[in-house]
Order: sequence, then C-alpha cells, then structure tokens
Amino acid sequence: MTRKKKKGNKSANLENVTKTILAILRKDSGKPFNYKQIAAKIGVDDPTNRNKIIRTLAQLAAKKKIEEVEKGKYRLVSTVDYYRGYLDMTAKGSGYVVVEELEDDVFIPSNSLNKALDGDEVEIYVYKRRKNKKPEGEVTKVITRKKTRFVGVLQLKENFGFVAIPDAKMYTDIFVQKNKIGEAKDGDKVVVEMEEWPEKADSPFGMIVQVLGTPGEHQTEIHAILAQYGLPHEFPTEVEEFADKLDTSIQASEIKKRRDMRDTLTFTIDPKDAKDFDDALSFKELEDGNYEIGIHIADVSHYVKPGTILDEEAYNRATSVYLVDRVVPMLPEVLSNNACSLRPNEEKYTFSAVFKINDKAEILDQWFGRTVTYSDARFAYEEAQYIIETTGGEIPADISLTGETYRADDAIVSAVLKMDDLAKIMRKKRMKDGAISFDKVEVKFQLDAHNEPIGVFFKTSKDANKLIEEFMLLANKKVAEFIGKQKPKKTFVYRCHDDPDDEKLAALQSLVSKFGHKLNLKDHKSVSQSLNKLLEDVQGTKEQNLVDTLAIRTMSKAYYSTENIGHYGLAFGHYSHFTSPIRRYPDVMAHRLLQHYLDGNDSAKEEEYEEKCQHSSQMEGLATNAERDSIKYMQIKYMQDHNDEQFLGVISGVTEWGIYIEIISNKCEGMVRLRDIREDHYDFDEDNYAIVGRKTKKVYQLGDEVYVRVKNADLVKRHLDFNLIGSKHEVENE
Repeated sequence: MTRKKKKGNKSANLENVTKTILAILRKDSGKPFNYKQIAAKIGVDDPTNRNKIIRTLAQLAAKKKIEEVEKGKYRLVSTVDYYRGYLDMTAKGSGYVVVEELEDDVFIPSNSLNKALDGDEVEIYVYKRRKNKKPEGEVTKVITRKKTRFVGVLQLKENFGFVAIPDAKMYTDIFVQKNKIGEAKDGDKVVVEMEEWPEKADSPFGMIVQVLGTPGEHQTEIHAILAQYGLPHEFPTEVEEFADKLDTSIQASEIKKRRDMRDTLTFTIDPKDAKDFDDALSFKELEDGNYEIGIHIADVSHYVKPGTILDEEAYNRATSVYLVDRVVPMLPEVLSNNACSLRPNEEKYTFSAVFKINDKAEILDQWFGRTVTYSDARFAYEEAQYIIETTGGEIPADISLTGETYRADDAIVSAVLKMDDLAKIMRKKRMKDGAISFDKVEVKFQLDAHNEPIGVFFKTSKDANKLIEEFMLLANKKVAEFIGKQKPKKTFVYRCHDDPDDEKLAALQSLVSKFGHKLNLKDHKSVSQSLNKLLEDVQGTKEQNLVDTLAIRTMSKAYYSTENIGHYGLAFGHYSHFTSPIRRYPDVMAHRLLQHYLDGNDSAKEEEYEEKCQHSSQMEGLATNAERDSIKYMQIKYMQDHNDEQFLGVISGVTEWGIYIEIISNKCEGMVRLRDIREDHYDFDEDNYAIVGRKTKKVYQLGDEVYVRVKNADLVKRHLDFNLIGSKHEVENE
C-alpha cells in the first residue's frame, strides 16, 4: 500500500512549497529556473509567496538538493540513487520512506530496514526502477532516531532481560543486561532507554530508566501513556518552588498601567467541573444603543517571563494534556488554578480584546491591551443554556450548579441573552463565508472514586458553548488581523489550516454515497457548503460518528506558523490562538508579541518564533495522541465489565484482516477478526468497503448494523476484540 502524499494548495506552508519547487525542477531536470519562472508555474504573483519561493530556493541549495548553475537560476542535483527521508513503518514489518525529491514513497522491505525504526530520519539507496513499478530501496544509514525511550513489559531471565514493546510498528524487543535492570521485576511495565544497537546483535541494547508498575493497574497504564509520548506527569521541584515564590497579589502600582474594567459586568461560562477559568466576557450597553463587549484572557505572560525556569518548563510542555481522569497542566497549580484563573468575586490581571458592536454583530471599534477585571459571576454551561432556552426566568436551585440563582430582569441575564443573539449572527455569517461546522460528539466517562468507569455519556455543543466559541473566535481573528495587516510585515504566531486534500475528499464522497449522501467538489465554496449539509444530514443517524470522524480526517491538520496561510475550516484569512494561555504556549507567545507591538517595537525574529511554532505543533500532536489513547484505555476498561452482554454496533471500518465495530450505545470501537468468523471464510472487498462470504455470499458492509459480544478486552495492549453474532436483521428476526 503506497502512502499518498498531500498535494496542498499553492500558497501553502513551507513543506508544500518545497515539494512543489522540487516537482517543477524534476519535470525539466536539465533546465534551470529562476524564482519568477517558478512563481509563474505555481500561479502566484504576490510578494509574500514570491519571497517564500526565494527563501526556499536558497534553503534547498544550502542542503545541496538543487544547484545554482548561474546567478538566480537553479536545477535539480542529479544524485539519483541516495536520498534522505523519514521511515513510516507498517504493522507488517515493512516500511515506506517519504522523499521530497520523488513523486512516490519508497517501499522498504523488512529485510532492508537495517536497524531503522518507525519515524527515524534515514538515508536510503533506491534501486533502479522497473517499468510501471513503484520505487523500492534499502536503508543505508540511520541519521537521527525519532525516539530512544520506549514503554514495554520486562521479561526477565536469569542473567538478562528483554523489554517487549506493545506497538505493531516496533518489530524488535530491547535487550537489557542484568546490571541495567535496576529495581524492575519480571512482568513490570517499564520505560527503557535504547543505548546502542551493536552491528551483529539482533536486538538493540538498553537500560531501564523508570518502573511504571504492574501492567493493567490504573496508575501504571495512565503513566505509561504519558511516558510513551515523552510527556511528564509532574513538575520538577525547582519549577514548583519558583512558581510558589511569585507575587500573585494585585498591586495598585500595576493597576495604574492597565485599563481598569473592574466596574464592568463580567462573567465566565465554563464546564461545571472546570478548575481553571482562562477567559471571561464583559458586557456594557452604550448610550448610542450599541454594545461594548470584552473578551478577557488571563494575563499569563505577566507571571511567566522569558528566560525563567517557569517559562522553559511551559515551553517544553507547550500544552496541557487532557486525559480521561486528569489534566496534566502546562503551568503549576498556583498559576493555572489560582493566580491566572478568573474566579468569581476576585480581581485579576487580564489581557483583553474589547469591541464596540451593533445589533447586526458588526464591529464598529476595537481595542487591545492589558486590563484588570473583576468577575461578577461564574456560570456552568448548563446554567447559561437554561437562561437561553427559557429566555430568562429564575433558575431553579437544582439547575444552578455553581450555587447562584438569577431572575429574568437581572442585568447579567440580559447580557447572556443579547450575547447569544450576537453570537448566532456571527456564526451564521461564518457559515455563509464557508466555515465548516464540526460539532462532533465527545465521549465522556463517569468515574467512581477509584477511577473505575461506571457510565458513559456524550457531550454535545449547545448554544451556550457556541456563544463562548464565537466570541473567542472573534478575539483570535481580530488580534491576528491587527498584527497581520500591519506594514511592514510583523512576526506573529498564526494558527493555520490548509485546504482539504482532493484525494481524501474524493474518498469521502465515495464512502458517504454508500449511505445515500452526496458531496459537491466543484469549488472551494461548494465543498464547504456540501460538507456542512452532510454533517447536518447525518445528525442522529447510525453513521453520524463514522461520517463526522472521516470528514475531520479529510481536513488538513492545523498547525502553528509565522507564515500565515489563513484558516480553511473557519473561513478566516487571519487567525491566531490568543484565548487560552493557561493551557497553550502559542497563546503566551501571541500575548507577548501583541504587547511588543503595542509598545511600538520593531518586528521580532521570525526564525526564533518559527522554531517555537514547530515545537508547539509537535507537542500538540503528542498530547492529542495521549488523550486518544487514554480514551481507548478507558473504553476497554469499561467493556471488561460487560463481557456477557450483547451490543448493537455499526461497522465503522473494513480491512483485509477484520471489520471494526463501533457500539452505538457507548461509542466504544473494537475489531472482529476475519479468522474469528466461523460461519464462512470471508474475503475483503476493498472497492465496496465490505467483506464477502465465499460460500454464502453474505456481505457485511461499512455502515451495516450488527450485534457483537466482547471476546477480549486487553488493557495492556489496548486492544478490544469482538465476536460477531450476526446482522441486526438476522438477530432481531431469529
């Protein structure tokens, strides 16, 4: 199976520009091109993209991938056999290497890996290609290891041990000498550091650096998930001590430097179990009939100063990690839950975006800067939703989750209702402009005191959630526009989102047609509108979660960069992250840069911030993977207690080795392996996303409803296997 590379749009990020330039030079390999000719071929004529092409040409020449044959004219270097790239392993033990200079990924058989592991940067030799054959090669050198620490289970022998890594892409155990086992015991889950891989050794040699505990125990498995992605579960003592010594009191001298908004009605709306409140809204009706609305964000950069160990730790983490049973915060608790948390009835330092808005939700004026605010009230989403749904009225005590009750004529109720009206206008305009409406259902677990899952519930986005979302989006957009439209260009941190991949959209269209849905792929706006219609049409259907998930996968991955390409999913030309500095380091950078420019300073160093953006994007990806794994772990734990039950599910995936089933009642997903279906021998029908019985010709297809029972719920390997009982029609009509 060849890995498809993303085409990207013509004004995309640096990686895509690099590939586009190399493709142009490859097509006419002997002919030199200058930047104007390349820009014409790409179809861009704006200064930003021309400068990007010039910089990329210089970088490729420095890497010796292209050569300057005469001043300003370049051609591809003709070293055709050896290339560099990153190894992407498959579960079968072979791999592919993505090479910028080649159109197709290079297949690496298992016997040609030469000790390279998944994600490693490698040098490969590419064999001469036979006609109509995909390129094939072998690894000649491991340049850099993606990771050297692995999580696995120790299998102890008399004088040595092996650590078995439960990862389908890790094809080898790690050998550990007796003197490097430490306190670990046979069967312990451990973190092992890979130290070397001797020439004639079958396995790499390593040392156990951490004992996580007994496999299957809750704390062991949660810490194992964090360790697998190199994420910490506690702060170093010196960082905690540094944070504890910060002066977090509100000082009169500091208030004088800020816009004082303590008398303006201000409140927060958050989940009922939230502990950190990093954003608040203020509302004031003006004499001219318009409204002053403030989006107030915890002023984290006031406490977290560049060059301190606190800032270094926050940067290294780059994000908070939200696991099923805990939050691993980016900042110590003294800041995240106290000094920087906009708790009710407390004065706080904030960084604010304040807008003058009319009844049509048009922005008449804007102001950005540091403030001091006082939160008058804290709403849970459920309380704000109750106000919106009943258009006022006293909230009963059982609805008032934070202990307050409000009457219909209260100013704060009027504020919530007016802001809801404005948010709905803003959202409608955003959708009309081509934004994509992803309201995916979130799976949440009810946990007992011992972190055992006792129930599953689904979290959906309602008007109160969307009210907050629209005003946060407004602040993020307007801050980004304020900096992004300045001349000369100023370095800033943007949240970027490229156009969706054409091939993935075509695949999605093919898939949803099985359920009777259609996509219009004619142009940018048609894609957005038909995606929104698709997501609306599947609401409440058996295929909703499947279609939501697959639609999200067609989207490019959002990332941070100093090069702004806009945000496709939100239909914004400029977008940043400004509103969550307690849990995201890019927001801290955005605050610092905004203040830097408000103070009249010159542009910050682009290279420095681009490196920080790349790190933040990488850490966000690791945190997302850890969060996903923790949900999978809890789903398996939940299903362990339901071994004897029969569940109705929908076929959510079809592969050559089995079918994936998502249980409708709790969204837990597991696999029915083809070898476990006893009634017939089933073959994989790739074109129709189905399996077909050889004798019976019975078909199980993507989206079909079937009944299953748990066969095996393995917490250690995080595998959930089902036995197939039969189709919904068969079982219910027996």
